[in-house]
Amino acid sequence: MNVFDIIGPVMIGPSSSHTAGAARIGRMAGALLGAPAVKAEIRLHGSFARTYRGHGTDKALIAGILGMKPDDARLRDSPVLAMQSGLAVTIIPDHIEGAHPNTALVTLTAADGRCVSVQGASIGGGSILITKVNGMAVEITGQYATLIVLHRDAPGTIAAVTECLGSYGVNICNFRLAREQKGGTAVMTIETDGSIDRTLNEKIRALPNIIGSTRLEPV
Repeated sequence: MNVFDIIGPVMIGPSSSHTAGAARIGRMAGALLGAPAVKAEIRLHGSFARTYRGHGTDKALIAGILGMKPDDARLRDSPVLAMQSGLAVTIIPDHIEGAHPNTALVTLTAADGRCVSVQGASIGGGSILITKVNGMAVEITGQYATLIVLHRDAPGTIAAVTECLGSYGVNICNFRLAREQKGGTAVMTIETDGSIDRTLNEKIRALPNIIGSTRLEPV
């Protein structure tokens, strides 16, 4: 624990969980899409669904999708800014089985048709945990530089990726693998102690059996 865990994040209020955390979830979803979103469907669960208007959770999520940080003064005007940028937003209070009380399921679509679905929870003090990407289980805190590697579940693929990271002197602090089925599509979530060079990510994308690799900076 550090002093920021005690006093909370620098943010536009009123709530570190419902506002700052929500902004980080939206920002993570936008980063995973990798392009400006033109459509956003946001499903809110639990206390997010019950209190989102009063705590500005909807505005914070939209602000994050637009790339804003939790302390950006424009957060309060994010619905208007979204409309001006061509982003159509739908907010749906919902129930997500087994989810943390402060959970949002954000589905974004870009102009070229690419789409990403991100489920994340605001777990207190502005901290978040992304638990699903495109329906597959992940664990992304947003506190570390992270690689999300979508790949075919084939022998040697994990070793090739980790060897590539080692060749750049990158140390892995957290690793998680999820797969649909043996031999199907799988996703590696790799959090690292240091930054991830853009050329390293491009090298990983060029490896056999890799479908895509997304490089995320800490949020």
